[in-house]
Amino acid sequence: MTQRPVSLVSAFPAALGVEAAELVALLPPARIPVHEAFAVVVGGEVLVIPGRMYADEPEPGVVARLSPVQLLQLACLYTRHHDGYVRRRHLRQIIGRTEPWVVPFVVQLLGEYVLEILNDLAQGLRDLGVQGSELRRAFRRFVVENPEFFARTERRVVSYYSCYHRWHYTDFSSYPPSALLDALRTAAGEQAGTCWPRHRPRVRRRQGRCA
Repeated sequence: MTQRPVSLVSAFPAALGVEAAELVALLPPARIPVHEAFAVVVGGEVLVIPGRMYADEPEPGVVARLSPVQLLQLACLYTRHHDGYVRRRHLRQIIGRTEPWVVPFVVQLLGEYVLEILNDLAQGLRDLGVQGSELRRAFRRFVVENPEFFARTERRVVSYYSCYHRWHYTDFSSYPPSALLDALRTAAGEQAGTCWPRHRPRVRRRQGRCA
């Protein structure tokens, strides 16, 4: 059975549908239609985000006409581009943002393999470890709302570490996404009132702490 192409508009909340539709209409045609996607829940609404995009970036003249919301939507979409350099460039435009619909695009990149992107995430998301920060609140809401997605992301982090990066980081705890996963689990546990399940290598349990 032939899969139907994924609508890029569905990657954003319905309240931003008009802006998203206008943006998508301005994008260059894709060399390969988006057929694979992943679904997340944001504020009770299901968003369907492309797995990979194969459209070139729009011309500067097109970008100059976009609204601030559309510029953010554009950056989100192109973090799903097949070219890692493009993904990284657009990640830098959304990292640290706390809009709930932006968060899944950032979390998804934690479970990918490009080390330069993982290092950018480790630097740009340091406030995840800060109690009471707006960033921590935004990301923990997302994790609590999407436990299976977060568990799958954890498993992908471990898998890519084992396949590509364990020779550079002999201890998993020194691998850039490791501390971010710990911060996300701790933050989610705070909101849920319990230790959040772990889907990655364990560390020695400390008295009175989730491990």
